[in-house]
This record gives sequence, C-alpha cells and structure tokens, in this order.
Amino acid sequence: MPEGIKWFKELSKSDVGIAGGKGANLGEMTQAGLPVPPGFTITTPTYRRFTQATGILDQIKDVVHGLDVDDNAALLQTAEDAKRIVVGAKMPKDVADLIAAAYKALCDQEGEELYVAVRSSATAEDTAEASFAGMNETFLNVRGKKDVLDSVKKCWASLYGARVIFYRVKQGFESWGMEMGVVVQKMADADKAGVAFTQNPATGAPNELIIEAAFGLADPVVAGEISPDYYLVEKDTLNILDQQVKYKKFKRVRRDGQTVDIDLSEEEGRRQVLDEDEIKAVAKVCRDIENHYAWGQDIEWAIEDSKIYIVQSRPITTLDMAKEAEGIADEDAEVLLRGLGAAPGRASGEVRILRNVEDGVNLNEGDILVTVMTAPDWVPLMRKASAIVTDQGGMTCHAAIVSRELGIPAIVGTDGATTTLEDGTLVTVDGSTGDIFAGRLAVKKEDKSEAVVGRGLPVTATKVLVNLGEPSLAERIAKLPVDGIGLLRAEFMIIEACEGIHPRRFVEEHGAEMFVERMYKSLLTFARAFNPRPITYRTMDFRSNEFRDLQGGNDYEPNEANPMIGYRGSFRYVTEPDLFKLELEAVKRVRGVGLRNLHVMLPFVRTISEVRQLVKYIDEIGLFDDMFFDLWVMAEVPSVVYYMDQYQKLGVRGISIGSNDLTQLVLAIDRDSEVLAPLFNEMDEAVLDHIRQLLERAGELGMKSSICGQAPSVFPEYASKLVQWGIDSISVNWDVIEQTIRNVASAEQKLLLEDARARR
Repeated sequence: MPEGIKWFKELSKSDVGIAGGKGANLGEMTQAGLPVPPGFTITTPTYRRFTQATGILDQIKDVVHGLDVDDNAALLQTAEDAKRIVVGAKMPKDVADLIAAAYKALCDQEGEELYVAVRSSATAEDTAEASFAGMNETFLNVRGKKDVLDSVKKCWASLYGARVIFYRVKQGFESWGMEMGVVVQKMADADKAGVAFTQNPATGAPNELIIEAAFGLADPVVAGEISPDYYLVEKDTLNILDQQVKYKKFKRVRRDGQTVDIDLSEEEGRRQVLDEDEIKAVAKVCRDIENHYAWGQDIEWAIEDSKIYIVQSRPITTLDMAKEAEGIADEDAEVLLRGLGAAPGRASGEVRILRNVEDGVNLNEGDILVTVMTAPDWVPLMRKASAIVTDQGGMTCHAAIVSRELGIPAIVGTDGATTTLEDGTLVTVDGSTGDIFAGRLAVKKEDKSEAVVGRGLPVTATKVLVNLGEPSLAERIAKLPVDGIGLLRAEFMIIEACEGIHPRRFVEEHGAEMFVERMYKSLLTFARAFNPRPITYRTMDFRSNEFRDLQGGNDYEPNEANPMIGYRGSFRYVTEPDLFKLELEAVKRVRGVGLRNLHVMLPFVRTISEVRQLVKYIDEIGLFDDMFFDLWVMAEVPSVVYYMDQYQKLGVRGISIGSNDLTQLVLAIDRDSEVLAPLFNEMDEAVLDHIRQLLERAGELGMKSSICGQAPSVFPEYASKLVQWGIDSISVNWDVIEQTIRNVASAEQKLLLEDARARR
C-alpha cells in the first residue's frame, strides 16, 4: 500500500481526493515555502483498506439507513452507535505498521519522540464548496505509537458525529461512506495562537484582514470558549485599523504531556496578546497565503519562540454570501412571514428550527434561530445566532429582551415560523419592521453622521443609564456615554455561573463557594468596567417556568398556571433565603476590593413583610455598614406606592420602575401573551398616572427614582413626562442610548423654556 502515506512535501491542493481538504492544503502551503510544521497525511486509500478489512461500512450503513436528521434524539443515538463501530474495530496490522513507521520517521527527522497533532482531513472538508470546520475531531499533544494509532481511529470515527451527519445531509452529501484522510503534524507548543480571516467574512470587504488571538493554543478561540483579542488590519498597507483587547479567562497549553487549561489572573487575562510587530507579521504571512490561493482564507496560526507557524488554512466559504449582500432590493423581495419587530437590525442566514435546547447541536454560527419561544437557558445559543424568530411572545418576552441586549435582530409572535419556514433556507430578518424575507437582502447602510457614538450629544441633568446583564458586553458598553448601569440583570450571570444547571442543583453538586466565586467574578467584570459610575444589581428574578427549563429544574419548581404573577421575586427569597445570601456574599466581595459602585435592588416586591425580612439578611451580611451602599426596590407591583414610606424607613434609598411588569399589573395583561399584545401599552393613561404617583412620592420622601424600559427612547413625550415628574435617571438598552439622551435633553430644555416664559 505505497500510496497509504503522503508527506506534506508530496501533496498539493489538487490532492483532496487522497489527502482530504486539510492535508491537501498543508501540502500546498509546504510546497509554496510557507511556515508549516512538518508532517504527513494518512491517505483515504488507507482508510478504505481499514473499512474493507473490518467490514464496518455495511454495519454503519445499516445504522444510518432511514435516519431523519431532524429528529435530534435519533440523530444523537445513531451517531454514537456509528462511532462505536469504528472505534471498536481492530486496525489491520499492515495499516498499523504503515502509520507507526511514518510517525517514527517524523520523529527521527526532528531528533526526538514528538508530540503531534492528529487532525481529521475529510474529502469535503476545507474546500471552497463546503467547510466542516470544527465538526471532525482533532487530538492535540499526542505522543507515542499507541496513542497515535488510537487517535487516528478516533478521527475516522468522527466522520459519524451528529453535527457531521446533519451537515452532510443538509449540504447534499451522502450520510455515510465519506472517506477521510488524517493529518499527523508536529505540534507547535504555542505561546500565542489564534485564527485569521484574509477578507472580512461578515461584510466581504476584500481589504480588511481580521486576526483573533489568545495565549496558548488556538483551540479555545476556534471553539468559542474564550473571547480573543481582535485586530483589524488593512491588508495592502498592514496598518492596524482597530484593536480590541479582551479578557481571556484561561489558556490551553501542554503540561507534562497533557493538554490542560490554566486559569489566568485578572492582570494576565487582560494583557494584549500580540504587539504591533507580531500583528503585522501574522497579517503578512496570511496575506501571502491568500495571494497564493487567490481566494480569501480562514487560517489557524501559532507562535512558538517568536516563530510563526501556519497550522491550517481553508477557503472562507461565506464570501459569496457576503458579496451578495447588495443583491436583492427591498421592493423586489418576497415576504415569507410577519411578526412583531422586537429588536432592531437586519440579518441574513440559514433558518435553523430548534424545538428544544438539545437541538442546539444543529445551530451553526450565524444561523437564524427559529423556535416557539426562548428561555434563560437558551442564551448561549442566542449568542451564536445572527437573528431570532419565535412563534410566541410580545415585545417584552424573553426573546425580545435578550436579543435587544445582545444587539441581534429579533421578531416574535409570528404564530407559525416553526411550521412555515423551512430548515436550511436562506432568509433575511428585519427586526425593525417584523418582516422575514426570502433570500439575502441588501444591508441597510447607517447614516455616517451617527457612526461615532456620543459625538455631539447634549449634556443632561437627568442621568441616562443602561440595562445590562451580558458580561461579554461590559467593556464595550462602558465606553458609551452612559452614567452607569440602572438595571444589572442577574439572570445571564447565573446561567453562565451554573452552566445551565438550576442554581439549587448546582450548589448541591459543586458547593456554595463555587457559586459565590463565579458570581463574584461576573459582578467584578461590570464593577471594574464602569467604576466609579454606579451599578444597581437586581438579584435573580427567574419565574418558576424559566427555572424549570434549567437542568434539574423539575425537581425544585412548582407547576403554576400563571408564573408571571406566581412564585418569583422577593417572596422566593423570603421562602428560600440561602440563595439570596449567596448573591449578597458575592456583592460584598466586590465591594470589599474597593469597588463601592455596586449596589443591590430587590425584584418584584409585593409587601412590606418581604422587604423587612430581606433587609434583615442584608444587614446581617454587613452591607449596611457602608454608608455609601444603596438598596433599591423594583417598583413593578402597584402596592409599592402604598408602602414607599415604610420602605424608606427600612433603609431603601431608591425605586426603579419596571415599566413592563407595572403595565402588565395595572392593565391585567400577561405580557408574554401575543394575543393580548395589542393591548399592552406603556403609554396608557392609567399606567402613566401610577408612574406619576411613584415619582412624586419618591421626591417627597427624598428617595432616588429611576425607570428601566424602552418607552423613554421610543416616545419623546414619555421622556418629557418623566422629567417633568422629577425622575432622577432613566435606564434603557444600549442600542437606544443616544436617542434617549436626545429625548431627555429636549424634555429638560422644554421645561426650562416654559419656566422662563412663565417668569416674564
């Protein structure tokens, strides 16, 4: 079997059939003189010899025959069965000897028993027609004959991973029988590594080269496990146009022959990965690769002892779609479906219909996530999507609120998106109008005069704050012209801290200290980014149905007919004080390191007895010992206006009006109901009058007052009334900060003008 092994120097890009996409590209770059670590490819005839000698293909064909890849449970089970067949088969002696001999020759060439990377190289992988990036397996820091042979078999087995089978079928490939080469390559023991795109994959801009970088190996960057540094380079001149240094939580490195993750300190994690010379050096090598291929490339690179290595390169498969962004004009587009435009913006991508969180295995980066309704444990999936579409929900449902915070377009309350839209079809979602169009529409160009956030904005006496909850946005939003965070939601942080597990189950399994420490780190991220501007942290306010959707939630949550007004908010803390105390401990630790800008807000307060009990817990933990600590309550329940003087006597210093829940309770409208959505109106006179009473009473008692909701940014007259009634601050989502500042400034100027005229 002489063709069973091919060294990189023997391969070119035309050898995909025998070496797979990755092996062919590494050979092509080696022949071009690019800095590729040495290695060889176990060819597809070798895999074919393995399948023929073991007879596994007939077994696999029987397993996958008739599989409905849209049936997630069946897909997962079939994938596991198929992989088990491959891994369990004994490798023929001639195949094992061939691979072992090639590994020994590579080691002899380098003068030591090498650590190698063993990577899949499928025949439809890393080509211009399709990219199976990240779907087939890679094994790092493999050393020794036995481990190399085991890793090769595992690579072959990864041909039958759930994501691979699903993607192959949707891309028109056969669900079984594809052949695979396997790359065995000297492992770069990287000090720094990452990925690069030689053209902007989102916009198709041909002269924009993007580099993402992290400490250690590149795998956490590729897998999206960390937020890498971001560098935007002008390709022709290598001038650095933009750089964003992110907080890297850990680095993946080789230690004692094992691939391990090492947590980074706050200082290490915030250090810039590449200096200016390194950015330009990586960019130049990547530019050389693109010039060689004459096509935009998605490249994985590494730096070891100041030397740059290229680990792999593949064509950017989305460039044609990006270039089509100017294709279909609005007037020529077909409207497939309409709903409520819940988060502004326009995005295009393939429809991915998810029935539950487990279906998320099918969601690719940039897909349009279509489902009945999202819940808190969907947030990690929502981060991957380019837009969200739901059957149910109104403007204040979970999908709408989270999408606005994440800055992605969303349409809710379509009634039938999951049954009308077809999985895998290309659509454009316009979250401003609520329209879903067939195909990819032209991107709406923004007014260049508004391109620089904050430029030319008026100064206001009324503070404009931001609603936030997503830790990854903290540093970015802190640069905006806001006076602090008026509503820091606990929910995103708790989902992340507990890894999608119900908090009570998480504490039972991992201990209270781990929960506190993780919450402390998340809160610290916000406190540092915004210091000294104030942050008001609203402790968790999951409803029972949302809690139940978390892993293990069924063991702890009641079944309620209307959870919107059920077991939630402050009453839950009175009943289950232990979790509340853990949150308070995390807050105390943040304030204990000198970040005294972090304050606490009690959610969904109904009665004086709740506040009295929770104030007792806050006092016991020592937060009231600091005279600069502020305790707030959410003013969502109409009873708050009645109890305000008693709240003030208990030490509450401020109220924040939750306009969504307040509107719901004043008008008796379930805000999650798409049927009642036409009646939901924050501008209703009854709602406005209740807000007036709250603000005027707060002023009389010397309490601070705020509101968290979108109405002040949408309705100038709403902002005018709030200012007139004496509100201290207005908190909105980050995407409408500028408009809110302008509305508030206009309201303040109107009051001054009216006062001046009255004095004449």
